[in-house]
Amino acid sequence: MDSSLQDLADKAIRYATDSGAQYCDARAEQQKIKSILIEDGEIEHVRSSNDVGIGIRLVKEGAWSFCSITHPNSFEQIKEAVNEAIRNSSHYTKNKINEINLYPNSTNKAKIDFPVLKKPELEELMSIGFECNKIISDTPRIIKSIVNPGYAVNSKYFVNSEGSEIIQNYTDVIVDMVATSHESGLTQSVNITEGGRGGMEQITDKNNIQHSAQEIALKASQLIDAKPAKEEKATVVMNPDFVSLLTHEILGHPSEADRVLGKEMAWAGGAWWKGKIGEKIGSEKLNVFDDPTIKESLGWYYFDDEGVETKKTTLVENGILKNHMQNRETANIFNTPSTGNMRATNYRFMPLIRMACTCIENGDWNVEEMIKEVKNGYLISNMKIPSIDMNRYNWNISCQYAQKIENGEITDLLRDVIVMGTAPEFFDSINACGNDFTVRPITNCGKGDPMQSMIMGNGGPSIRGTATVKSVN
Repeated sequence: MDSSLQDLADKAIRYATDSGAQYCDARAEQQKIKSILIEDGEIEHVRSSNDVGIGIRLVKEGAWSFCSITHPNSFEQIKEAVNEAIRNSSHYTKNKINEINLYPNSTNKAKIDFPVLKKPELEELMSIGFECNKIISDTPRIIKSIVNPGYAVNSKYFVNSEGSEIIQNYTDVIVDMVATSHESGLTQSVNITEGGRGGMEQITDKNNIQHSAQEIALKASQLIDAKPAKEEKATVVMNPDFVSLLTHEILGHPSEADRVLGKEMAWAGGAWWKGKIGEKIGSEKLNVFDDPTIKESLGWYYFDDEGVETKKTTLVENGILKNHMQNRETANIFNTPSTGNMRATNYRFMPLIRMACTCIENGDWNVEEMIKEVKNGYLISNMKIPSIDMNRYNWNISCQYAQKIENGEITDLLRDVIVMGTAPEFFDSINACGNDFTVRPITNCGKGDPMQSMIMGNGGPSIRGTATVKSVN
């Protein structure tokens, strides 16, 4: 972190409080991004960006106000932005319904360098990208191969009027890959995202990216011969990749306290379990948590964008709704500590309550045994596209492929499959959780107005329950 940027953030806090702000925090951020898009063996583009700025949030007369400055180079710029924010707060004060009150938080001072075992370099990423692209392209029936490797180097400095000063330096390495097949008028596509918080080890050691390329290409080719599924309500065994998106959509989002309070209803929806803390919302097999401390996941951080130290938060325990993800403002309303889930895409935005790494807890079932008990059902594999109602009650999520289960045996490969249900009925039907817990990278979660895209982790084990299955074609 550039010391001059830190100094400007510190001065912003002092100037805002001297100008009458009851509370102020600033996030100074530097981010360098490099990525390559490779399609069918050719480079479509190489992108590089270097973003620097400060976001300043303050409370004046019980109302929030916010401003941000890109590439600030003088204290005069900071003063001008803060003055504008304070003028805006006077306007907000006239129309506010409730006065802002923040749950108490400790003063935290820390400097954290996240481990990078192997520093990412564009040339090495390009080499791996071409190798994966060739693996996909050389597979029979594949007509398009897309590989998009990239990395981001981030440095964040948080300071507030309560005395917290926190620096977090981290690197993310991510690869997106798509394999598309075509034959006899039928087109099928399979994609995957690999990577995590750290260096090149996230795609070479932890995840063998070449193996992932081979798997998606083979599956896309095989899906040309797959059958469509007949619509029926049946037992489903969902693999961890599919479960990670399901957890994200129908457990993570409705656990965000701002949604529960209806503050996101106008553009992102609410939560069907509003007012149900302490009540049964699923089977006793269902345990859900959010944990920013899971190392190497894209949701790993030590302090959120309010300077709150992170910890594992239990959201659902044995089917009982226990808590929501909280910021300092909602924590005061619910009379519970903040969970450390307040985050912004970058300094340009006000932070929002966001998932870090929301997961269904591991179980003790062997996955083969889970499948063996199914007389008639489906093995649902890998996330695709979700469609959820405003209250996260009715849901349907398409998978990349499915397989029929008959008398405990996996049989036909199925294509274009969508899984549907209602949240309470599905949660109540869960009767087994596997011992194959996995965290998957989520890179494009949108929330807020203006829209903020966020990266995070989601995960869980294979789970077994009941849902409606059908093919869309």
